Amino acid sequence: MKKLLKRGLALTFITLGLLGCSSEEDTIVMSPLPVVKSQFTPKTIWTASIDDGVGHYFSKLAPTYAYDKVFVASRDGDVKALDPKTGKTLWEKDLGKDEPARLSGGVTALYDKIFIGSENGQVYALSVDDGSLVWQKDIEGEVLAKPLADQNFVMLNTAKGSLIALDQDTGEQEWDISNEVPNLTLRGDSSPASVSGGVFWGMSNGRLAAALIQKGQLLWQQPIGTPKGSTEIDRLVDVDASPLIIGANLYTVGINGQLVAVDLRSGTPMWKRTYSSATDLATDGSKLFVVTDKDHLIGVDVRSGTKLWENNDLQYRQLSDPTVIGDYLVVGDNEGYLHWIDRDTGAFVAQQLIGDDDDGIAVAPIALDDGFVVITREGEIKKMQIPDGS
Repeated sequence: MKKLLKRGLALTFITLGLLGCSSEEDTIVMSPLPVVKSQFTPKTIWTASIDDGVGHYFSKLAPTYAYDKVFVASRDGDVKALDPKTGKTLWEKDLGKDEPARLSGGVTALYDKIFIGSENGQVYALSVDDGSLVWQKDIEGEVLAKPLADQNFVMLNTAKGSLIALDQDTGEQEWDISNEVPNLTLRGDSSPASVSGGVFWGMSNGRLAAALIQKGQLLWQQPIGTPKGSTEIDRLVDVDASPLIIGANLYTVGINGQLVAVDLRSGTPMWKRTYSSATDLATDGSKLFVVTDKDHLIGVDVRSGTKLWENNDLQYRQLSDPTVIGDYLVVGDNEGYLHWIDRDTGAFVAQQLIGDDDDGIAVAPIALDDGFVVITREGEIKKMQIPDGS
């Protein structure tokens, strides 16, 4: 089924409320659903729900699996811990009693707490045991990216262009690294990543940055994209992808920029390839997987950046971040389908509809010890398993 899409830019909303224009609606058409002969059909183990999910708002409100619980949240403020074996609700917390909490970005679990931010500029820490509120902190700027917890800090990349570190015990602010935000940016931010005492994140000015976690000291910045063109839209260079760390190297990609491999310590580029994307990367250790701004799937060699394969059959289907589940690469789309891809060839292996038609998938499934969990935009949650031998 062909379907006209309202699109801003790179399949997301941009900060000035541009929700697309008539010319884009006339020319950008979602590819029809590919015809796939599925080699397997994942089995549903249990089904649950989380309020109304994120609906059709921009929100990458991804669940997480930790402490033998699956933590999920809705945009309006409902947070739950689910038993991964049965789907039973272990505890539930409503953070939106007085007004919608506008939770966004995703759930992070560490230090016996879960951390989650909101578009209202609030950060919450809840106990993983019973969901009780440990602390709540107001900060400047929307929190659209998943928090990072490390070195006894909770770090948040805000829409105002600041990386802020809070004490994980109290929520008190420890340091703030600010950068200038262009007049026009994509609706989204890079979730920070960390290793060996360093934190790494993408900026809306087209740069990748590194800092020391304990001191909040900026170490280096590396340009991923350079503004070009005559209009502000043409000159967008946001780096919204979360940096991906493999060994001593870091990988990221930007809009109107490049897919880049850099040395962690120095920030020196190892190789660069011209791809434009606002989604996170995935890897199986030897390959990187990219979803471009046109929703083309690309497989790239980690060592050289050489393109190994490309799949264009999901163009403009508003794909989720890619993820690796078992032996396969998986993406969800805006009509609620999961697409299973052969990691070596880029060919389709299986396809399935999750929930009702048009109940889209905004975030990638998460892997469990004995299956995976997928959540739809409307808040339907399913634990599924790939059949043995598939």
